[in-house]
Amino acid sequence: MLDDRGLNRALLARQHLLTRTSDALPDVVAHLVGLQAQNPWSPFLGLWSRVEGFTTAALDAALLDRTVLRIACQRSTVHLVTARDAPVLAALALPVMARELRANARRRASADATDLERLREVAAAYVRAEPRVTTDLGAHLARSWPDAHPQDLSAFARALLPLVQVTPRGLWRRSAPTTWTTLDAWVPDAVAAAGDLADDAVRGRALEAVVLRYLAAYGPASVADVQAWSGLTGLRPVVDALRDRLVVVPAAPVRPGGRVRELLDLPDAPRPDPDVPAPVRLLPDFDDLWLSHAQRTRVIDDAHRTRLQTPNGRMPAAVLVDGRVRATWEVARTVTGARGARRTTATLTVQPLEPLTRTARRDVLAEAERAVRLVADDADAWAVRLTD
Repeated sequence: MLDDRGLNRALLARQHLLTRTSDALPDVVAHLVGLQAQNPWSPFLGLWSRVEGFTTAALDAALLDRTVLRIACQRSTVHLVTARDAPVLAALALPVMARELRANARRRASADATDLERLREVAAAYVRAEPRVTTDLGAHLARSWPDAHPQDLSAFARALLPLVQVTPRGLWRRSAPTTWTTLDAWVPDAVAAAGDLADDAVRGRALEAVVLRYLAAYGPASVADVQAWSGLTGLRPVVDALRDRLVVVPAAPVRPGGRVRELLDLPDAPRPDPDVPAPVRLLPDFDDLWLSHAQRTRVIDDAHRTRLQTPNGRMPAAVLVDGRVRATWEVARTVTGARGARRTTATLTVQPLEPLTRTARRDVLAEAERAVRLVADDADAWAVRLTD
């Protein structure tokens, strides 16, 4: 039976957070089934924490040659995924994306007054012709639906179409407005290779394959965990159909007196000794490590999770100590000197969520020293600080 510590070490091993991997970046992105990336810098740090010798230039190159791209999929959020995975993940996310059509009262009214199938066709033709920024997309659609809010119309296009956020958006140190085109315009060969994902049988096989890949990267897990990660509902029949390819892993109750949980896993997936040491790792905001389970106590205490939640759903950048979220971090910049001789100092501050041992504090500072030089590689000087 695995307790939370055992589940933690299994998760860290599969996430390359016990030991950094030397695998190629696209292979790591594929193994993780994407990295959440609505903040463009997030996957850079997420991969730095997982990949030996990672450089921002290497991820830039993969984005520029379209080996990887940024598109909304799991949980209706933008993820960095491989071009090969993008058609499948985007197609499977359509029910999740459909919620965007009626996210609030104004959108519900706009959706009810809009021919959504025609909007899909008009939007697709417009962004296929050339990539368009969000405001231009909304304004173009408003010509056909003047009574609807342009922001709602562009949101409907993103919900109805697999739209890629094209470069230079998403590149390191490159500021650019969010600009969209269709997936088939950006990576036509990948879309063609994915097959007819509108066919129920093809979609069913694709969904089964993604569930197995989720377990490879995030297991052992429950049906509720898979649904929390994907944003989809009604996955129990899908998981039940895979049971002859899975094993049941008993997990200790989350709370004393609770029932033993039955989690599912791949037979040969790593489940390390719970006492394997876990190094300090700095993770970006919204890292999938601590967003991809319904029950998250394997990586964060409920009290800490509740404390870190905000009304708008924003999640801070986290520090793993002994494999668990035990601190948060942020970088601030200060500029000194006169014009022409100004120097920028980047300071990474770690805020513990609980008292840390002397050894843990030393290890956190050492990893923070390395991280700040990545996150603020354009600064002139760097510092780290650990608050009490």
